[in-house]
Amino acid sequence: MEHREKSNLRLYVLAGFLLAVLAVYIGVLFDTQVNRHQDYLEKSIRTITQEEKVEASRGGITDRNGRALVSSRSSYNLTFDASLLGDEVDENQAILRLLELCEVQGVAWTDNLPISTTAPFFYTLDQLPTDSTQRSRFATFLQKEMKLMSTNVKAENVTAELLSNLDLDADTLLDTMRETYEIPADFSPRQARLVLGVRYELAIRNLIHTTAYVLAEDIDATMISLLNDGGYAGAKITTASVREYKTDYAAHILGPMGKISDMSEVEELPGKYSLDDWVGKGGVELAFEEYLKGTNGTRIVSANSDGKITGEYYYEVPKPGSTVELTIDLSLQAAVEDALAETVSRMNKEDGKTTRGASAVVTAVGTGEVLALASYPTFHLATYLQDYSSLSNLELNPGNPLWNRATQGTYAPGSTFKPLTAIAALQESVITPYQKLATKGHWTYPGAPSSYANCWLYNSTHGNHGKINVSQAITVSCNYFFAEMGYRLGMDTLNEYASAFGLGESTGIEIGDRAGNLVENKVGENLAPWAAFGQASYLFTPLQLSNYIATLVSGGKHCQAHLLKAVKSYDNTAVLAVGNTEPLNTLDISDANLEAVKEGMLALTTTGSLSSYFKNCVVKAGAKTGTAQINAKTKNTGVFVCFAPYEDPEIAISILIEEGGSGAALANTAVSILNAYFTADEIGTSIIGENQLLR
Repeated sequence: MEHREKSNLRLYVLAGFLLAVLAVYIGVLFDTQVNRHQDYLEKSIRTITQEEKVEASRGGITDRNGRALVSSRSSYNLTFDASLLGDEVDENQAILRLLELCEVQGVAWTDNLPISTTAPFFYTLDQLPTDSTQRSRFATFLQKEMKLMSTNVKAENVTAELLSNLDLDADTLLDTMRETYEIPADFSPRQARLVLGVRYELAIRNLIHTTAYVLAEDIDATMISLLNDGGYAGAKITTASVREYKTDYAAHILGPMGKISDMSEVEELPGKYSLDDWVGKGGVELAFEEYLKGTNGTRIVSANSDGKITGEYYYEVPKPGSTVELTIDLSLQAAVEDALAETVSRMNKEDGKTTRGASAVVTAVGTGEVLALASYPTFHLATYLQDYSSLSNLELNPGNPLWNRATQGTYAPGSTFKPLTAIAALQESVITPYQKLATKGHWTYPGAPSSYANCWLYNSTHGNHGKINVSQAITVSCNYFFAEMGYRLGMDTLNEYASAFGLGESTGIEIGDRAGNLVENKVGENLAPWAAFGQASYLFTPLQLSNYIATLVSGGKHCQAHLLKAVKSYDNTAVLAVGNTEPLNTLDISDANLEAVKEGMLALTTTGSLSSYFKNCVVKAGAKTGTAQINAKTKNTGVFVCFAPYEDPEIAISILIEEGGSGAALANTAVSILNAYFTADEIGTSIIGENQLLR
């Protein structure tokens, strides 16, 4: 019995011990799973997962009818991230192995270290503009990363000569970098230079506390497969989007894309941009960057100990950029560019010139919407980056195709300014619509016989236009008549009207433009007689001229020239912004005065010198030619403005061709543009009302 009791005691002790162990186990398990669940979960996630940015697709750009001009397609980038390397992996070896794969597959990678890639090594700094982003980044690298140069040295002053004076030639810098980044001694000079190019890019990014670097963009399926199967340390495939151009037209309007240029932008907006991001560099892409740029997402990726992806989920889903709908009509834009190119090519063939530039603008009357805006010569956005060196080299391309003449070129308006002078004279009661002035061909400033202005007819035949009213003066473009009007009005009044029509100041167009110039009298002089017929020092852009004619024929509604029709959310559920079509100011032009000016412009196309050109025009139009003299040795610039239809104007057009001679030489181009806009079907529709029978 005693033995049995002792045996039971041992069992009780053992059971108690097991219960105690079980209680401890349950307690630890409870503490782990319940009390400290979140801590261990976060630690686990940090250990086996990584957070990465998911680039949002950039918004598209369409014309006013919804036709795609620019869109984005999905692509894949090869990104190198040193944080993905294990302790046992040598970073330099991993980079070299990756670069060797790129070379074999013919994949180009980004390397902006301004040193030649093959021996003998030399700086390529002097090939970069003084305000180049790459020059700025290189200076920052030398100052902050390598500490080889004073931080007081400005980036634009960092040249090969300066570095040589600092005993820092290309070979010396490469040797210093090899030592700093512990490049293996058995790497050849070329291998070391290639690896250092990547280390340089990583160092630049490290300065703004990022570790990932997009090594190669838009890689193909073969490259992706090799990367997935080859176990390339530090390499990862990331999603991105690539700009696709649906048209070769409107390059100056749309503008190019480029890598983000200012490191301060990245530092100020760390969640929005990185150094590898593409942003608008000009045109609409730049003007509407805030709408086109989407909101990047965040993806959590988990991997096993072998680095294989085991799962992923979105922490934040990327939000695509908005769609920007422009006011331009793609078909009209194409017709304008083609007509302009045809005219210039014909002129160049006739006189052997190759550098003649031109522009044309079509503006909607009463709204300020720009329906077409062309500058010649032009370029292709799809190959802009590859062609940039040639396009920007004025020795190779003296016509300067990157220059938007329509918004940035300023020219004397010539006689296209006369309708404005006429309106000013009529509105100020200097003359009435039917009052006639006896013109004598040779106008002299009262009291100063040595100051004079000759009419073109006087210069050619010593003749004059006799007694003419304001409409006739516009039709025959009589300088004598308008010199007298300018004298009566005075410079201040002329400039007041010019400003009211938007001349000599920015039009407000979103892609930016130059203001031009109004005439200013010096003390004791009066240039108004010459300014009145478009001479003196008036300088306006082709866009201003088109907008001024649109303002005139609308009866005085001066609107802001603009390219934005609307901004719509990526899913078309909301309109985020619209273009401003309200008048900036309104001139109170009487109907009689406006009709007198319009009649003069109409007669030019029906019975005047342009009638032979306009006989094939599908719509009745008013026009005015202009000739801007540059100098005695250079052929005059041809300027032309018109509007249509005459009864109820819808569009205004300006055309300018450098060294294009008289504005009449541009009339055929204008007719081509008018016929492209007013098709026969549209004319029929506008004339024939509803519920009428056709015979």
